[in-house]
Amino acid sequence: MTTPDRPPQSVLLPQFGPPDRTVAVGVDGSGAGVCGCGFGPVECGLGPVLVEMLAAAGLDPVVVEDVVRLAIEEDLGQGADVTTVATVPEDARARGDFTAREAGVVAGMPVAEAVLSVVCGDDVVVERHVADGASVAAGQRLLTVTARTRDLLTAERSALNLLCRLSGIATATNRWVLAIEGTGAQVRDTRKTTPGLRSLEKYAVRCGGGVNLRMSLSDAALVKDNHVIAAGGVARAFALVRAEFPDVPVEVEVDTLRQLREALAEGADLILLDNFTPDETAGAVAVVAGRALLESSGRLTLATARAYAETGVNFLSVGALTHSAPILDIGLDLRAQVPAAQREA
Repeated sequence: MTTPDRPPQSVLLPQFGPPDRTVAVGVDGSGAGVCGCGFGPVECGLGPVLVEMLAAAGLDPVVVEDVVRLAIEEDLGQGADVTTVATVPEDARARGDFTAREAGVVAGMPVAEAVLSVVCGDDVVVERHVADGASVAAGQRLLTVTARTRDLLTAERSALNLLCRLSGIATATNRWVLAIEGTGAQVRDTRKTTPGLRSLEKYAVRCGGGVNLRMSLSDAALVKDNHVIAAGGVARAFALVRAEFPDVPVEVEVDTLRQLREALAEGADLILLDNFTPDETAGAVAVVAGRALLESSGRLTLATARAYAETGVNFLSVGALTHSAPILDIGLDLRAQVPAAQREA
């Protein structure tokens, strides 16, 4: 399913330009900037290069900027970074590396850059060493940043919180993708996301090789058990949704083969098999015989993922991708103070 101004379900991993390309980021000459990325004529304080990177990744730069500013405001608590102000000279500059502490898949590099842009303004230079979606090893450099030391240290935690979180989701997703490689099934996320971060977390799923379900309740219908109870049956629930929203894709959750046959008879586009065993799932695939797409949900683990995928289902629905993924450990290490002569250059 594709919706306006949103990337398609199956997305090639974005590339943000050649590795080690050095660019300046920050606000444009006016200090405001206008997004020219197709998301609308709205003001955006991020620089044009960064706006293009975010848009190319299928992210709304204005949404990203809002998330970033909220994270920074939360971290500063309406005050100042008292430790940094007390210990770092105002005119000091430094170079530092964002470095992976463990192996994984990276996601959120332009989001981390957005934090640097907001905190450091146009006085920051970023050298990119990898792109989102890349597999990295422990000790590998991701970004090298040169900026005012105070700004860099103030931006550090907000940038890392977002980068570690999104990279953790991408890494977890990639483990599932590799577990079912070659089966033809795809790993799909759910709406079990962190409030306010859904577009970023679903982007991270794509970076890990997974695909997105719906972004919101309006994108598609998913008739679940509570809807079935409220409507008085699977067939009636499906018919009511189809009548009210004839152009919206409708997925129906079923618990039994009897409900599966009802949904199939009504013309469901996609049927979710809830808590079926692998053997029961194989039986459902045989019943459907290609007349609808099938998605497995519940009871799924990395250990059982391949058994489910090999039954012939189209999707594995994994809420844990976003609600339980551990972070990928990434840190910022100041490499050196920038000499005065180089500051002036």
